[in-house]
Amino acid sequence: MSTKQTITDKLSAAFSPSFLNVIDESDKHKGHGGWREGGETHFRVQIAAAAFEGMNRIARHRAINDLLADEIAGGVHALALEIRSDSEPDPRAARMAGG
Repeated sequence: MSTKQTITDKLSAAFSPSFLNVIDESDKHKGHGGWREGGETHFRVQIAAAAFEGMNRIARHRAINDLLADEIAGGVHALALEIRSDSEPDPRAARMAGG
């Protein structure tokens, strides 16, 4: 199973997100630290879930980093996180609307 699929599966099982997008951005980091042939080293996670309600930003990041500790230890060099609860507005919607 690919690292991207493992990340997707773990996040889905743990947080039951209403929105989840896992993006392999490794190709953008070719030649930089942590990059390796074949990719799967740099990821961006965009996630919205009720499970994050009432958690501050640090707690949200810790929850995901703890869940993905094996992947981080096993070759994921960078993990960019965009986390929100279901009740928070989607910042991408404001950017698309020009706001």
